[in-house]
Amino acid sequence: MERLRIAVAGASGLIGSALVRSLKADGHEVVRLVRRAAAAPDEVCWDPAGQYVDGAGLIGCAAVVNLAGAGIGDRRWTPSYKRLLRDSRVLGTAALAEAVATLPEPPRVFVSGSAIGVYGDTGDRVVDEQAPPGDGFLPSLCVAWEEAAAPAQEAGVRTVFARTGLVVARGGGAWGRLFPLFRAGLGGRLGDGRQYWSYIALHDEVAALRYLIDGDTLSGPFNLTAPEPLTNREITAAMARVLRRPAPFAVPAPVLRAALGEMAGDVLGSQRVVPKRLLESGFRFAFPGIEESIRAA
Repeated sequence: MERLRIAVAGASGLIGSALVRSLKADGHEVVRLVRRAAAAPDEVCWDPAGQYVDGAGLIGCAAVVNLAGAGIGDRRWTPSYKRLLRDSRVLGTAALAEAVATLPEPPRVFVSGSAIGVYGDTGDRVVDEQAPPGDGFLPSLCVAWEEAAAPAQEAGVRTVFARTGLVVARGGGAWGRLFPLFRAGLGGRLGDGRQYWSYIALHDEVAALRYLIDGDTLSGPFNLTAPEPLTNREITAAMARVLRRPAPFAVPAPVLRAALGEMAGDVLGSQRVVPKRLLESGFRFAFPGIEESIRAA
């Protein structure tokens, strides 16, 4: 196996830390981008807001993976937090793409994070990578996020957009909040539960990212979601079965809107997204179903 040098931005996040562990376990050299002066040989200083990257630290990298960005569900979407959500993704991506483009020997691939939020609320309609962007804050954020990678694309670097769905993991994201509730017997559907959730097991998320890094002909957008999206009602039932807990409660839509504000629209919205390009390219999921994804977490 070829040993590669790979730079990862967002290496301390849920997905980034799992990717770093996986790469290191297979003997690859990982350099982590940090928002302070580099204090170790495996660190590279960068300032996303200031659009600065120490490009010298990227020399020799075969791949640069950008997973950085403030947490979508971490706080209520005030105007200032929406600006942070956008800037942390768009400015950081632009800085990395520019650094990649100006290296004497650019990396083979630039994998830039994105999200299925780009499609907006799709209702019952099945959508793949050919679907146009939706309307609203998250779709516009995702469009700007992907467009910020233009310098890398224009420099001829193979550029991939990993449009990630809801990651089934114990340590963070939506499921990081759901697991404690269901274990306590307080789980239940959100709203009427008919909205589709496009999920992916953390194991498959990391495997897909590595697949995109290695795939010499793969570029453009890829949906990182399990093959069969399910409704929130179906996922609630699966959580109850796997954890052997009742799920008697339902959070009415008005309560969610009062508690979450604008973000409630995305919790109650429906996204029936499928990973068409991943499947067509030959990727195979280890945990394609919801119950096995929950057990894996």
